[in-house]
Amino acid sequence: MILVTGATGNVGGALVRQLLDRGVGVRAVVRDPSKPLPDGVEPAVGDLNDASSLRNAFDGVDGLFLMPGYADEIATEAAKAGVRRIASLSGGSAVATNTDNPVSAYMIRTEAAVRRSGLAWTFLRPVSFMSNTLQWLPQLRAGDVVRAPFADVPIAMIDPADIALVAAEALTGDGHEGKVYALTGPEALTPAQRVAVLAEVLNRPLTFEAEPNEDARARMLGEMPEPYVNAFFSFFVDGTLDETTVRPTIIEVAGRQPKSFLHWVVENADAFAR
Repeated sequence: MILVTGATGNVGGALVRQLLDRGVGVRAVVRDPSKPLPDGVEPAVGDLNDASSLRNAFDGVDGLFLMPGYADEIATEAAKAGVRRIASLSGGSAVATNTDNPVSAYMIRTEAAVRRSGLAWTFLRPVSFMSNTLQWLPQLRAGDVVRAPFADVPIAMIDPADIALVAAEALTGDGHEGKVYALTGPEALTPAQRVAVLAEVLNRPLTFEAEPNEDARARMLGEMPEPYVNAFFSFFVDGTLDETTVRPTIIEVAGRQPKSFLHWVVENADAFAR
C-alpha cells in the first residue's frame, strides 16, 4: 500500500493513476472525505500540517509520497508506523544555502526532516511544471496575446506525469534509496517558444509579449507575499537557479524519454478551449 499526499494535484493525481495501473494499493490523504477520487483509491482523512492526524493513515502502508512544506514530523510518524520508504517531492532550490529565500527554505527543511526520519528516501527535484502554462488561461480566454515575465529564460519544463513516473519507480522498485533525482523535460523553451507551440496545437494566431521586470514585480506582489516574489526574481533574473539544463534522469530511471511540451499541450488541449 502506498500513501499519497497531494493526491488531487498535478503530480499526486498522476501518481495515483500510475500506481493503480501497476496494480498497487493506493491510499490518499484528504481533508474532505467527500472529495472524489479514482475508483480503487482508499481515502484517509488527515491534515498535513498536523502529523499526528496521519497516524491511522499509515496503517499497513509500505511507501509514502510526500509533498514539501508541511509538518516536519510526518516522515518521523511514518517511520514509527512501519513505513519503509518515502519519495519526497522537492526542487532544485533545495541545494541553496540562502534560507532567507522562502522557497529554498521549505524545500531544505522538508529534505532535512526526511533524512532524519530513518526512512529509505528518494528526493525528486523537478524544474517548473508544464502545467504552470495553465496560468495563462485568463489571457487566452481574453484574447490572442500572452504576456509573461522572464522572457529570456529557457526552462526545461517537465510534465507532472513524468515526475509521478519516477516517484512510482522509487516507491515500487529497488535501487532508489538515497538517490536525489534532478528531473527535467527533453528541451528548454522560452515563454515565446511555448506560446508558439500553443498556437500550433490550438490553431490560433497567438503572440507573445515580454512583461518587463518592473511590471512583473508589481503584478506578482498583488498575488503573493513579497519574499516569494523576491525568490522568483532571484531564481530567474539573478540566475541563482538553473532550470535550463536538460537532465537525462527520466531515461536513466524509467527507460524512456520524458514527454515534450508539445505532447503535454496536445494531451491538455481541451483545457485551453475558449
